[in-house]
Amino acid sequence: MIVVDFHVFRQSRCCLYQRLINLPELLKKKSHFLFGPRSVGKSTLIAASLENALIFDLLDEETYRNLLRSPKLIGESITAEKRIVVIDEVQRIPELLNEVQRLIVQKKAIFLLTGSSARKLRHGAANLLGGRAWEMHLYPLCWKELDNFDLLRFVNQGGIPDFYLSELPKRELSNYVSLYLQQEIKAEALTRNVQSFAEFLDFVGSANGQEINYENFASDCQVSVSTIKNYFQILEDTLIGFRVPGYTKTTKRRATSRAKHYLFDLGVAHSLAKIQIESLDSINFGPAFEHFIALELRAYLRYTEKETQLRYWRSSNRFEVDFVLGDTVAIEVKSTKSANENHSLGLRVLKEENIFSRFIMVTRDLHKRVTAEGIEIYPYEEFLSELWDGRILT
Repeated sequence: MIVVDFHVFRQSRCCLYQRLINLPELLKKKSHFLFGPRSVGKSTLIAASLENALIFDLLDEETYRNLLRSPKLIGESITAEKRIVVIDEVQRIPELLNEVQRLIVQKKAIFLLTGSSARKLRHGAANLLGGRAWEMHLYPLCWKELDNFDLLRFVNQGGIPDFYLSELPKRELSNYVSLYLQQEIKAEALTRNVQSFAEFLDFVGSANGQEINYENFASDCQVSVSTIKNYFQILEDTLIGFRVPGYTKTTKRRATSRAKHYLFDLGVAHSLAKIQIESLDSINFGPAFEHFIALELRAYLRYTEKETQLRYWRSSNRFEVDFVLGDTVAIEVKSTKSANENHSLGLRVLKEENIFSRFIMVTRDLHKRVTAEGIEIYPYEEFLSELWDGRILT
C-alpha cells in the first residue's frame, strides 16, 4: 500500500501516522465519493495529497451560497491545470451531483465528493452518478496507521487523529458528541426530537457491541420501536455506527439473525458510556478489546476492497463466536494473557459445522501457538500484522 505521512502534535509530543488511502491512485481510476465521520481526517488527507485540486468547501457559507445559486460555477472554474475537483460535504447540496455528472461526461473532469453523512444522498433521491463514481470510506486511525501504538491510550481515546494524543480527551470527546448533535442531527433536521435522540445515544454507548433488540431499546428510551429503528438508521447514515449481521448458515445449530451494533470509534463509545479503562486487566477492557478488533477487521476489509462480509455467530443455545469472515475464518477475541480451552468453546462448537477453514483466537498471550483441535492462538499484534499483510484472509 502507498501511504501518506502526517504528524499529530500535542504539547511537545509527536505521533507519526500514515493513512492507508492513496487519493491520487484512486482518482486515476475514476471519480470517488469519500465518506467518513467528522474529524477523521478527510480534509487533512486531501490537503496533503491533492495539492493542485480545485476545492469547494460547502461548510464555508459563502461557497455554499454561491453554489446553491449557481452550480455552473464549478465547470467555469475547471482549467487544464486543475481538472481534479473536490466538493467537501457534498450532502449539503445534493443537487450539485447533476452538474457533477454533466462535467464528468462532457469535460472528463475527475471529482472527489466527500461527506460526513450519506443520508440525504441515499434517501433523498440524489443523483449518485450511475456508477461514474466509486465509493470509499475513511475511518479513524487504526493499528496499521500508527507508530508506537499504545493500546490502553487507544481504547480510551480512540482513533480520531486530534484526540489520540490529546491531554484533555474527555473534554474533546464530549464536545465532539455535542458537535455531532448540533451539526449533523439538528442542522440537517434528521429527527425532530434532538433531546430524545441524545438520550438514545447514551443507551447506545452502554450497549455498544451487543445484539440490537429494538423492543428493549424502545422501552428504555420510552419511544416507539419505529423511532428506535429510525435512530439506528441515522447512526449508520451519518457514519457514527455500523452493524455486524448474524451468520446463519450453520445447520447443526440454529443461529440468530439479529445484528450487533458498534460505534465507529472507541473513544466516542467510552465517552457516551462514561467509561474510563484504568488498565488492560480491568473489567471493562474485554468488551473494548473486542470492539478494537471489530474496527480493525472493518477497516481492513474496506481499505483492501475485499468483498468478504464481516459477521458474527451465535447459536440459539448461546454458543458464540465474535466474528466470522465470509465462510472462511472464524475469530474469537479474548483479552486474557493465558488462553485455555474454556476460552475456545464457541470456536470448537462452530468447528463441528465443517464450514470454516481457520479458527483463530486473538488474545494478549505472549506467543503464537496452535491447540490440539487446530485453533490458532494469536497475540493481538501478531494477528494484526498478519491481517494487514494479507495472511489471515487469503
